[in-house]
This record gives sequence, structure tokens and C-alpha cells, in this order.
Amino acid sequence: MFKKKKKVIAKAARNLVVEIEPKSSIAEQFRTLRSNIKFSKAEDELRTLLITSALPSEGKSTVSANLACLFASEGKKVLFIDADMRKPTVQYTFRLFNTTGLSNVLSKQAELIEVINDKVGIENLHVITSGPVPPNPSELLGSIAFERLLVEAKEHYDIIVFDAPPTLSVTDAQIIANRVDGTILVIDTQYTERKAPEKAMELLRTAEAQLLGAVMNNISTSKNDSYYYNNYYANAYGEEEDKT
Repeated sequence: MFKKKKKVIAKAARNLVVEIEPKSSIAEQFRTLRSNIKFSKAEDELRTLLITSALPSEGKSTVSANLACLFASEGKKVLFIDADMRKPTVQYTFRLFNTTGLSNVLSKQAELIEVINDKVGIENLHVITSGPVPPNPSELLGSIAFERLLVEAKEHYDIIVFDAPPTLSVTDAQIIANRVDGTILVIDTQYTERKAPEKAMELLRTAEAQLLGAVMNNISTSKNDSYYYNNYYANAYGEEEDKT
């Protein structure tokens, strides 16, 4: 039983490739993504960033975690928040306990400073896990408490990165997208039907999200790269039992 649980946790953890393999081509692509995000807006205008996808298991948690690491690596003080209170995974990626987190702050059971994990082993990066699963995630994210969290977090951090649930599954991502400076949509090019991202972007526009663009995930740029990329992403997503 313990071996099975350990295996599930290992699969739920996202690969921090920018930390594990900083010189790899995939890490370089993450750096390119970071640059494109920075160029999309004036630097002082992008303080809050949301990463979502149309459907589960498209790679949004991996993209958001690696981006948070990269922003921290260039000296920015970064707060990475797991806003997927329905099926969280950030605690696995950073090997944290998830006894308290975002849901505790939004339900006024804890102060922001009490749930921040500042010892994740990456300089300038602090992490908030989702906390216990609440019965009403959408209501909590749409509350005044979430607005207050944003204001307080901006006082202490240069950029706040949110990992949100899939847009077509629940309304949580739309609610957050309406309140942040920029939103990125992650698309799995191998498995996602074309209409799903279109529907997700339509919903995000309805929420008046500031759409910065899309990340095309699980794609090979050349024949020579295909073996490496296909195997990397198979390990990262393809064998997941946890579908977010």
C-alpha cells in the first residue's frame, strides 16, 4: 500500500527541469517563454500571472512551476500559489506539507504570512500550497479575502504566479483571470481537441482576462528532437494517474 502511494505522489510531482537540467533545450524553451511574457507588457505592469489550460493534464502545473523558478532565478522575489484547491499538486513538486495554505487564508482561518513556505530550496521563491480542500473554491476565489491577499502579496513580492484549475472544468480560472495582470493558456498539442482551447479562450475573454498567449505543449520542433521531447513529456504527463 505504501509503495503504491509513493508511486502516485512521484507521478503527481512536476519536473522542475529548469533546476534539474538548466542547460537542456527544454529549459532554454522555458527561458524563451519567460522572455516572451516579459516583452508582452511593461515590466512594472506584470505583477500577477495566471497559468491555466482548457482541460486537465495539459501541463499547466509543470509550466507554472518552472516559470516561477525562472523568475526567481533572475532575482525577482516570487510567490507561487497553488490555486487549484480542488486537486492540488504543488505540495508534491516542492515536497511540502499541505496542512495549511490558500484555502485557510481565504476562509480567514490564517494570515498570509502564516501559510508561506519560504524554505523550498530555491532562492527568492516562496510557495503557498492550496491548503485543505474547501467545499466552495469558486466562492472563496471571488471573495474580498482574495482581493486582500493580492494587495498584501504585492507589497512583498515582485511577481505572483498562480497555478489554476482547467478553464473548461470549473469557473475558478475565470475568476482569477479577471483579477490578474496576465493569463497564459497551456495547450497539449497531441491530445487536446482543437475546439477545447477555442472554448477556453472564449471563456477567458468573457471574464475580461488579459490573455498574453498560449504555450504549445508536447510538440516536437524537429525530427532529431522528437525522441527526447516525446520521452520527456511521456514521463512528465503521459503516465499520470492524477488527471488534475
